[in-house]
Amino acid sequence: MAPPILKLDDIFLSFGGTPLLAGANLQVEPGDRICLVGRNGSGKSTLMKIAAGLAEPQTGEVFRHPSVTIRYLHQAPDFEGFDTVRAYAEAGLGPSDDPYRVAYLLEHLGLTGDEDPAQLSGGEARRAALARVMAPEPDILLLDEPTNHLDLPTIEWLEGELQKSRSALILISHDRRFLEKVSTATVWLDRGQSRRLNQGFSFFEAWRDKVLEEEELEQHKLGKEIEREEHWLRYGVTARRKRNMRRLGALQDLRAKHRGHSGPQGSVQATVSDARESGKLVIEAEKITKSYGDRTIVAPFSMRVHRGDCIGLVGPNGAGKTTLLKMLTGQIEPDSGNVKLGTNLEIATLDQRREDLNLEDTLAHYLTDGRGENLIVNGEQRHVTGYMKEFLFQPEQARTPIKNLSGGERARLMLARILSRPTNLLILDEPTNDLDIETLDLLQEVVAGFSGTVILVSHDRDFLDRTVTSTIAPANPEAPDGRWIEYAGGYSDMMAQRKGLAEERKRVEKAEKARSSDNGGSSSAAKVGKGKLSFKQKFALENLPKDMEKAQGEIAKRETEMADPNLFTKNPARFSTLASELEKLRASITRMEEEWLELEMLREEIEG
Repeated sequence: MAPPILKLDDIFLSFGGTPLLAGANLQVEPGDRICLVGRNGSGKSTLMKIAAGLAEPQTGEVFRHPSVTIRYLHQAPDFEGFDTVRAYAEAGLGPSDDPYRVAYLLEHLGLTGDEDPAQLSGGEARRAALARVMAPEPDILLLDEPTNHLDLPTIEWLEGELQKSRSALILISHDRRFLEKVSTATVWLDRGQSRRLNQGFSFFEAWRDKVLEEEELEQHKLGKEIEREEHWLRYGVTARRKRNMRRLGALQDLRAKHRGHSGPQGSVQATVSDARESGKLVIEAEKITKSYGDRTIVAPFSMRVHRGDCIGLVGPNGAGKTTLLKMLTGQIEPDSGNVKLGTNLEIATLDQRREDLNLEDTLAHYLTDGRGENLIVNGEQRHVTGYMKEFLFQPEQARTPIKNLSGGERARLMLARILSRPTNLLILDEPTNDLDIETLDLLQEVVAGFSGTVILVSHDRDFLDRTVTSTIAPANPEAPDGRWIEYAGGYSDMMAQRKGLAEERKRVEKAEKARSSDNGGSSSAAKVGKGKLSFKQKFALENLPKDMEKAQGEIAKRETEMADPNLFTKNPARFSTLASELEKLRASITRMEEEWLELEMLREEIEG
């Protein structure tokens, strides 16, 4: 095993009250790809800053190999003193680093390099910061929420780039699919301490649940042991004073251990406050269009949204997702066409820019709209501090200004407010930004179990797969031209359908090319056949249709089973197995269709 190039031992850090880090450890070896996971506020970013040398622990040891280079992705990059994005990115290079890496990264991140840093959007600032830290190809790359504000094509490109990178990685991210594809080890930061799993994130949640179950069992055993010792203290004391005092001391130690145990932080518990039922037809859009200058954002597009639908909008940044969403919900007028909203709609919106937040408001004032100490949730009066607890806020935070909250806490606060309002149409624009994985689980459950209608914009592939019933995406994702297509199912279903359409186009082109070839026998297959089909070819020509029909039947069975909206929640392993089998069956049908088409064309050619 290679010696560590970075090691943090027994790190302690407290800002008063419960320590943020209380004996945390982190070890990095060459080639490691570690994802750092834990609840919002568990100290992940702080531990990463200590690893980068940007913060110091109160106690503990930090070792960095003297020859190792480290780069840290700042959440809020400082562009002061730089006239262009290129100058900012190049400032991160060392004397021996390749300057062409900056141009390569900027191009793939969708930047020219000539942009004014003062005019960058949140997503563009994140791309510029990524180019700066990745360009030197450091020995250790520390990435804190690298996918925030990135669109799906860029996230998928970043996955590939990190997978082939020579740098050791430490990643903090809420994007499950991203962590599953990039990580090979997991460090869980929980209640100030760290645990390491030498497997990627896909194994983490099962391992975490097992650890917590074992911990609960250990506390149960400890409680039973204390009961036995207390029974002895009451009824079994003997005249052997020294032995009795020793046992009494051990009992006191057991009690202190039991009292000092801090259980895992609770999970968010909430449901949506249901409004009265909306009409069956929620939105009807007919041939709507939108352009800005010469650029078409939405070409003629029509769709219907029915009560109970969950619609996902995906696509690269700038494709027009938010514009289309605002047209569908009546916030902006289309240039042509019309949008008809259904009856009895109660709309609640979570905006990606968190513009609904007044940073000077306190948490209690924001949740109650300044109407005292209580709010109405699902028809019941609730005290604001009790409601806050369900979203992991402490009662003493009720008078805290919103500006003092972290990004994740602000997102959780907005979620708490939205879920307290009666609604039957949820509009979620990038709802997963800054949420920890446990709060994401809650949001998924809320959306999946919501009796009303949901329209959401997201770049989180796992979230889309777990929630939406259909996906709207640009017809040409590489160069959006205003045309949008609605696909059945989530993101993975959309990608499978796109792949199938692409294969169908190739097959048609291949067939047309074959038909246009010389009828005089230039086909090599015809020459091999010597004027007739072989027995094997005849057998395949006769039986391939039966095999395709059988495969179609198997596909129908799996599609019927996957149509159960609760399957993914109840049995995610079965859902994954069915999806994998479906992909294989569809690929098999494609191969059989191609083989049958070639044989049929050969038969026609032979028969003249």
